[in-house]
Amino acid sequence: MSEKIKFILDDKVCYATPGQTIMDAARDNGVFIPSLCYVEDIKPAGSCRICNVKVNGRNMTACTTPVAEGMVVENNLPDLEDMRKAIVEVLFVAGNHFCPACEKSGNCELQALGYRYQMMVPRFPYEFPLKGVNAGSKFIYHDRNRCIMCKRCIRTVLKDGKPVFAFNQRGGHHLHIELDVNLANQLTEAEALQAMDMCPVGAIIKKERGYYSPIGQRKYDFDEIGTDLVKKL
Repeated sequence: MSEKIKFILDDKVCYATPGQTIMDAARDNGVFIPSLCYVEDIKPAGSCRICNVKVNGRNMTACTTPVAEGMVVENNLPDLEDMRKAIVEVLFVAGNHFCPACEKSGNCELQALGYRYQMMVPRFPYEFPLKGVNAGSKFIYHDRNRCIMCKRCIRTVLKDGKPVFAFNQRGGHHLHIELDVNLANQLTEAEALQAMDMCPVGAIIKKERGYYSPIGQRKYDFDEIGTDLVKKL
């Protein structure tokens, strides 16, 4: 253990490897910190802010903050949990998320967090924005009405090193993620399916793939999000 970094997470003594973020170290120690933008082995973006934890009394994003020797991290606090629930509620009201009719229902991380935080009626008014869809590519149906701007698609869905998705209209109220149809048309069916799986919600759908698994047999139909970490230990 001499090469490990010792830190405290929710009153539990934990160990991390040098350079490891709080998020990765927590997962290695069987502690779930919620996130919607985190992707393992991909440079973190800190976009969703759901992974905020208290580090020595200050709010920090777990996915971007490296572990330090003796660090005290608090994750399971009432104020943090309420903030996370509020963010989930904002994401629901800021988009058109009709779970019963969505192909990603049961596999959706936003939906799973809604259940985890027992979200019933959001405390914020629904916006019901009309953001549009793009079905112009061969294998991908891109529904911006469900997009939560996590940037996972921008960081991970590449073709010949070029991002298939990118931000458009930066700096304004109409900022959104746009699909490059020409690059998307070069994706294989397998790559399009990987893009669908990478999206935490139902914004990216592989055409002719919807409802592949029956409701009741999908990932979060069996276990609450995060329980897989505990099972690994």
